[in-house]
Amino acid sequence: MDTKRVLVAYGSKHGATAGIAEEIGATLRADGYDAAVLPARDVKDVEDYDAVVLGGSLYANRWHHSARRCARRNVEALGGRPVWLFSSGPVDSSAEQHDVPPVRGVARQMERLHAREHITFGGSITASTPGWVARYLVRHGEGGDFRNPERIQAWAHHIGAELAASP
Repeated sequence: MDTKRVLVAYGSKHGATAGIAEEIGATLRADGYDAAVLPARDVKDVEDYDAVVLGGSLYANRWHHSARRCARRNVEALGGRPVWLFSSGPVDSSAEQHDVPPVRGVARQMERLHAREHITFGGSITASTPGWVARYLVRHGEGGDFRNPERIQAWAHHIGAELAASP
């Protein structure tokens, strides 16, 4: 049996969401899948993949524009294969404490793409994050890196188990 090919595509403004996507891809590879991790803006076609994980950072309750455009560009092909969605954004521990439902636009994408699942991971704003908003938040003690590698890996293992169970 051929190894299933999984695309992990992401829209990331400052790299935190890219880090989550890389962790998902590494975990899927460790589970025996051929996983490619690409910026969503570079994904023109998903036909070569058996499954897709698409994620985006959240800003002002909107999914990153590259993730939205990738979903629109590939809506027909994505509808014919297993799809999982993720968001990153809360710059606090809320994503660790309870399930954060998808924002309205991501919920619409879930329906449109027949996505199996969505998860929200914590985001990251640190002193190295560019921009005045990041500087303000960090200066006022509201920043930090709230990505949880164990939670990200557990979700990626869950995806791998679902793929193993499907024909």
